Amino acid sequence: MEQTYPPCLKCSKGVLVPLSDYGREGASIMYKAWVCTNPECGFHIRIDNGEISIGESIGPSTKGR
Repeated sequence: MEQTYPPCLKCSKGVLVPLSDYGREGASIMYKAWVCTNPECGFHIRIDNGEISIGESIGPSTKGR
């Protein structure tokens, strides 16, 4: 079965794809973020500590450094 993803409403060129992560205790967090596939757009929606954040640019992570 083919999966389809919603179009990015900001740029209309990319689609929003889900990203997963792991929590502090190592539990899997499905669909923690949705990110536009258009690298020029950079739009994303994230869930952090139960709060939703919406951004228009993605930068490198400083975690683990």
